[in-house]
Amino acid sequence: MFFRKKTASVSWLAVFLGNPGARYDNTRHNAGFLAGDEAAKLADVKINRIKFSALTTIANIGGQGVLLMKPQTYMNLSGGSVWQAMKFYKVPLENVIVVTDEVALPPGKLRIRRRGSAGGHNGLRDIINKCGGEDFPRIKIGVGSPPHEGYEMADWVLAKLGGEDGKTITAATVEAARALEEIITQGVDSAMAKYN
Repeated sequence: MFFRKKTASVSWLAVFLGNPGARYDNTRHNAGFLAGDEAAKLADVKINRIKFSALTTIANIGGQGVLLMKPQTYMNLSGGSVWQAMKFYKVPLENVIVVTDEVALPPGKLRIRRRGSAGGHNGLRDIINKCGGEDFPRIKIGVGSPPHEGYEMADWVLAKLGGEDGKTITAATVEAARALEEIITQGVDSAMAKYN
């Protein structure tokens, strides 16, 4: 007879931002999705159930039930997925952790914040607009900015990861998954002290 590990009821949402589809796989803009895959590995689960217009799974992190979710609505419309999950599980905004790429940070640098504006990031803006404010922690993964003026930002963030930047950003997605665990188990201040 098989027994499932009992998972606590969901008290956190971990939202990994990216764009669905093979065209966007392994790009700078999908650093959030890559961090989601690393978080799933750490928790020994797979993010593969469709719910709330997202790929989801429930993980037990430090004895707490955490919904890991990769919205499949395209990044700029992520807020709808997050709002549905918040409503369903009655999770307060301060227990929603968003993991995303950040062009204003050098490749591989992490920045954790307790709250804040969208800072020009359309995925964060949509979550702020649809979920009731800015008071949610976020983990930003530095993907660097275009190398010269005139380089289209869309071309930069949608280019496949490769070379040294690729290795650095991929390593940072592993650190982002660990930072997520730190926020849930030890709090945002502890994660900021350790990973910023």
